Amino acid sequence: MATPLPKRSGTLRPVLWLAIPVLLEQVLAMLVGFSDRILTGHYLETSHLAAINLMAYVLWLMYEMFAVVAIGGTAMVARFYGAGNLENAQRVTNQALLVGAVMSAAATLFWALGGAWAVRLLQLEGAAADQSLQYIHYCLPVVPLMMIQAVGIACLRGAGDMTAGLVTMAIVNVVNIAVSWALVLGIGPLPALGWSGIAIGTASGFGIGGLIVLRPLVRGRSGLALRREFLWPDRDMIRRLLRIGLPGGADTLSVITCQLWFVSIVNRLGDVATAAHGVAIGIESVAFLPGVAFQAAAATLAGQYLGAGDHQKATRSVVVACLVGGGLMATAGSLFFTLSRQLPYLFLSAEHSDVAAMAATLLRIVGLAVPALAITMILSGALRGAGDTRWPLLFSLVGMLGVRLPLAYWFALESFRLPFAGIVVIGWNLGVVGAWYAMGADLAVRAALILYRFSHGGWRWIQV
Repeated sequence: MATPLPKRSGTLRPVLWLAIPVLLEQVLAMLVGFSDRILTGHYLETSHLAAINLMAYVLWLMYEMFAVVAIGGTAMVARFYGAGNLENAQRVTNQALLVGAVMSAAATLFWALGGAWAVRLLQLEGAAADQSLQYIHYCLPVVPLMMIQAVGIACLRGAGDMTAGLVTMAIVNVVNIAVSWALVLGIGPLPALGWSGIAIGTASGFGIGGLIVLRPLVRGRSGLALRREFLWPDRDMIRRLLRIGLPGGADTLSVITCQLWFVSIVNRLGDVATAAHGVAIGIESVAFLPGVAFQAAAATLAGQYLGAGDHQKATRSVVVACLVGGGLMATAGSLFFTLSRQLPYLFLSAEHSDVAAMAATLLRIVGLAVPALAITMILSGALRGAGDTRWPLLFSLVGMLGVRLPLAYWFALESFRLPFAGIVVIGWNLGVVGAWYAMGADLAVRAALILYRFSHGGWRWIQV
C-alpha cells in the first residue's frame, strides 16, 4: 500500500522513494534491449541489425499508443490521491483501462492491416523489411496485454506505487531474455529459430507483463481496484481523462512519429548507417534510465502535492528531481564521450568495425546533448503530472517539425525535394552524423522552451 506523498517529510526523500524503483525498472527494460541487440549483433546478419533497430521504435510506438490514457490516468490519480479522494482515484483507474481496451482493439487492427505499409513508409527495404514485418506479426496478439501493463502501471504510479512496475519488469526481463536466447540458439530440445526467436521472446515478455499487472489491480493494491460498477462508461470522467490525456498522448505519439520519420531519413543512408544509429541509440538509452525515473517521480510529486494544495512543495520537489536526475544523466553523457570508441563493441563483433566507428562519432555528439535531454524529459514529466499537457505538445512539435526534421534532411542528405513545391535543395551530405547534429539542435530548443514554461509557473494552477 502506497502512502500519500504529501504526508511524507522532506523533499529529497520522496523524490528518491519514487525514482529508485522506476530506475531499477528501466535498468531491467534496458537489459532486454541490450540482450536482443547482442543476440542480433553476434549471431545474425547486418539486415537483422537494421530490423531490430527499427523494431525498437515500433515497439515503443505500440506501447506508447496508450499514453493518451496513461498520462491522464497518472495525473488524475495523483491529484485525487493527494486530496484523499480514493474513490475517484479508483474510478479513474477503471475508466482508463476501459478506454485503453478500445484503443488496444484499434491498435491491433491498425498493425494487422497497415504493418507492411508502415515498414515501407520508414524506407526499410529487402530482407530487413521482411524481418520487421514478421516481428510485428508475432507481437500483435499481446497488444491488449501491452495496454494493461502501460495503463495499469501509470495509474499505480499516480498513487505513489512504483514497485508494481519494478516487479513486473523483473519477471518480463527474465522471460524475454530466456525465451529469446533459447529460441535463437536452439538450446536443448528447442529449435533454433534465429530472428523469429527474438520476436517470440518479446511477445512472451509483454504477455506475461500484462497478466502480472492485473494482479495488484484485482486485489486493490494502493486503494486502486477493478470494480464492476466503475467499469461502465462514465462520460464525465472519460471527458476529464481525455482532456488531460489527449494533449499528453498526442505529445508522446507525435514525438514517436517524428522519431520514426527521423529514422526513415537515416534508413536512406544504408544498412551500415542504420545499424550504427541503432547501436548508438541502444547505448544512449543508458542516459534515459534516470531521465524516465525522475520524470515519473516529478509527475507523481507535482500531481499529489498540487492535489494537497501545497504549490511550494510541488515546485521544490520538481526542481530537486531535475537536479538529481539531470546530474546522473550528465554523468552518463560524459562516459559516452570519453568511451565512445569502446562502447559499440558491447553489441558488435570485430567484423562490424565500420558500424562501430560510425557509432563512436554519434556517441560523442549525443554526449554533449544529454543535459538538454535531461531538462526536456524531467520537466515535461512534471508538467504532465500537473495536468499541463498542452505546452509540452506544442514544444515537441516546434522542436521536431521546426528543427530536427528539416535540419536532418539538410545536414544528412546530398539533396532532397521540398514537399508540394518540387524544389530540389542541396544538402550538406554529412550522412547519419548530420542527422544527429539535427537531433542535438532540437533538444537544445525544446529544453529552453520547457524550462521557460516551468519557470513561468502557470502549470501550478491547471484544473483537472
